[in-house]
Amino acid sequence: MNAAAPVDPAAIQRAAKLLARGGLVAFPTETVYGLGADADNRTAVAAIFAAKGRPADHPVIVHVQETRALDAWAREVPATARALAQRFWPGPLTLVLKRSPRAHDGLTGGQETVGLRSPAHPWARALLAAFCAARAEATAALAAPSANSFGRISPTRAEHVRADLGEKPAGKVDLILDGGACPIGIESTIVDLSGAQPRLLRPGAITRAQLEGAIGEPLVDADAFAPRAPGRLEQHYAPCTPLELIEPGRLPARVNELRGTRLAVLAPAAVPPDRTADIVLRLVAPADAQEYASRLYTMLHELDAAGAQRILIERPPTGPAWEAVADRLRRAAG
Repeated sequence: MNAAAPVDPAAIQRAAKLLARGGLVAFPTETVYGLGADADNRTAVAAIFAAKGRPADHPVIVHVQETRALDAWAREVPATARALAQRFWPGPLTLVLKRSPRAHDGLTGGQETVGLRSPAHPWARALLAAFCAARAEATAALAAPSANSFGRISPTRAEHVRADLGEKPAGKVDLILDGGACPIGIESTIVDLSGAQPRLLRPGAITRAQLEGAIGEPLVDADAFAPRAPGRLEQHYAPCTPLELIEPGRLPARVNELRGTRLAVLAPAAVPPDRTADIVLRLVAPADAQEYASRLYTMLHELDAAGAQRILIERPPTGPAWEAVADRLRRAAG
């Protein structure tokens, strides 16, 4: 895991004041950098969508400081939601619940559900505490999707946000807080608890087995009737360079088939390196699922910036530990 940079109290106070005035602040969470705005301020929330180029019907996750905010933002909080919040909050878990009147259409994409999360990153927690104090409202919250252009690679470092959205006056964000690299590196697990059965909408660092152990019942997969949720489009987290997933054992042959095409490659160390000049960058894929997840978006940013015409990635191993990584790579390849 990456160590977070020490929290800068002066920067946190400046950010909280900007947010309370309706500004946009990019900040680190344990998953990825979020683009935050006052969740109660419809104009500020709309500014997130404009900055990202995000479709208006695509909901955002509402970040709260404490579990008591559940009752402020959701009109029904089942026992399973309280059990999961007690077990995994603060942490990389988003709960989708039936929304309260406070959760306006700008947050929910016009749906009758809202996604809520309490982040664990020390910068995010300090920012939420300062923002709640600035608003004099214990259940104040931040709407915060990932701090990147819609559909592109998520940012796990402040420099990713600067390179994409940028800071004002030249960029789109009022302030970018640099808290170092995000330790988990992929977005939160999303569980829908608004219906009769709990549904897994997006895999993440908190696994299906952990969730089922906490609630004592199985999770069903998302179906056509599941609420829309962040990161579930068929193409998402995508680099600008076309990305191709290669089955294990097929990479050398695929490189040979693409002679004359500039390639950037991500593959395990055991795959023999190809010495061809067509490969402009070769990265070694981590063998551990947790390390792979924490480095995934940083590696994708490097591959995308290499000047290649195509990115080739050997599919990682299968199994429960790799579910979230496989989901992000599948969507990045589109």
